[in-house]
Amino acid sequence: MDANMNTIKNIAVYCGASEGKIPEFKQQTVATGTWLAKQNIELVYGGGGVGLMGVLAKAVLESGGTVHGIIPQELFKRETAYKGLTQLEIVDNMSIRKARMIELADGCITLPGGPGTLEEASEAFSWALIGDNPTPVTFLNVNHYYDPLITMFDEMAANGFLSVNNREKLFFSDSLDEIYNFMVNYSTPEVRTYSHD
Repeated sequence: MDANMNTIKNIAVYCGASEGKIPEFKQQTVATGTWLAKQNIELVYGGGGVGLMGVLAKAVLESGGTVHGIIPQELFKRETAYKGLTQLEIVDNMSIRKARMIELADGCITLPGGPGTLEEASEAFSWALIGDNPTPVTFLNVNHYYDPLITMFDEMAANGFLSVNNREKLFFSDSLDEIYNFMVNYSTPEVRTYSHD
């Protein structure tokens, strides 16, 4: 491997606690779990057993992979955790969960999901822009689900709220292989500076 290439051993995946309304969401989540196991990449995720979260964990485990779940105490008490994970870490709250997932990951993949999924990925990317997250943030754009978000980030760059160079540090693709290639060749964004003019 090229000395300048990143080693990807653990990937944090953000995804919905429901399965969504079209079968492609579940199908691509299963494919992602299978792909992670075949690549010998450990899944780091939110520890849930419902929705796409549960589908993902099951797919990784059934393919012989390793899953590290991180779940807040509040959700664990509601018995939402996936039973039978390789490792389940119970933390005090959502903020600790998000920070811990980033800490453990060499990259992040965002599957379809709702506000929580979007918030996790957006926070990971915003942390990268201020120098607090060295890992790449990507979106698996299943069935064009994230097309509106692509437009939104392009608008941010066009209107000066995000540099063009840093816009290129957030990657959208419908291909896991393209996402992996982006992660391996990723370099961190230029840290944002502020003018006092």
